[in-house]
Amino acid sequence: MKQRKQHRIAISAVFFLYGLCFASWASRIPDFQQKFALGEAALGNLLFALPIGSLLAIPLAGYLVHVFGSRRVVVYAGLFYGLVLATLGWLDSVYLLFGALLLFGMGGNLINIALNTQAIAVEDMYQRSIMNAFHGLWSLAGFFGAGLGALMIAYDFLPETHYLLVLALVLLILIFSKSRLIQDQNERQESGKAFGKPDGLIIKVGLVAFCGMLCEGCMFDWSGVYFKDVIRAQPGLVALGYVSFMAAMASGRFIADKVANRIGKYNMLRLSGTLICAGLLISVLLPSLVPAIIGFLLVGVGTAAVVPLSFSIAGRSQTLAPSVALAMVSSISFFGFLLGPPLIGYIASWLDLKASFAIVAGVGAMIAVLVTLSKKELKAL
Repeated sequence: MKQRKQHRIAISAVFFLYGLCFASWASRIPDFQQKFALGEAALGNLLFALPIGSLLAIPLAGYLVHVFGSRRVVVYAGLFYGLVLATLGWLDSVYLLFGALLLFGMGGNLINIALNTQAIAVEDMYQRSIMNAFHGLWSLAGFFGAGLGALMIAYDFLPETHYLLVLALVLLILIFSKSRLIQDQNERQESGKAFGKPDGLIIKVGLVAFCGMLCEGCMFDWSGVYFKDVIRAQPGLVALGYVSFMAAMASGRFIADKVANRIGKYNMLRLSGTLICAGLLISVLLPSLVPAIIGFLLVGVGTAAVVPLSFSIAGRSQTLAPSVALAMVSSISFFGFLLGPPLIGYIASWLDLKASFAIVAGVGAMIAVLVTLSKKELKAL
């Protein structure tokens, strides 16, 4: 009992570390734009290094965890992630920064796969859903990291000083967590293959996560634009859409486990898809401030559990090793995150932004449809 609690605390701490590093980078993006005199297009090209690195790391992460064990990968990838972050502020070339962000993206996804493998193992010890709470700590760290970044900017701390402080926190968290993480050597002796084709369940779960990530990506990048151009909110209220969505998603992850344990993962995923669809339709059909805020809150609650539960289900594959199944689902879902924001832009230029959000509402509904089609497989888990 005590041991599993220590495992849970350690994994939670590293999830917080993961979110803190990412938010610390994101909070200082304007500083890098100013430092290198980047226009919007050039900044967009620079930021594309992160998803490229993340995508490159997915198959590597599955292999490394399978061979060396998730504990070792979590520790070394966490250290790598913090060290790369600490170097960013010292770089004086935009090309070096692009290369460093490529490595930063790779480090992030190495932690992602290895850490979720650990989370699935400790979830099995509890024999109930706790995955959402882990992901909630990532979201909470995002708020903390953004606040720390604002504080550093307010007191004129340069990014290099800011990131060295974050690196010190990373080292403290890793020192605390290392001995408390689950001591898995590797997955080679466990059931499941290191390589192979995804089975039907993995494909379906991957598509559910794809839809969830597509909806998340759209909300991250377009919620502010929607409030400005469609809702026509006053300048001081434009950020309310993004804040409503993020706050609901973060808080939703801390209550989603209780709901999932009561109604089951199958019903939880169906409910999530329904909430996403309903929230977006409210914001489209009633394009004024209060209904749109309510709609975005519903979308945040709906997206909260989709990816964590998808990872939890994938890690229990009967045909593949947990880390490899996670890597496959992560690969499929990641394309949703990449596809969503530009898809919104293309549809908006062809029709309008309301039509784009209505189509994304349909993507939310697809989550409920896909889960319903997988009823027999999911209810057996």
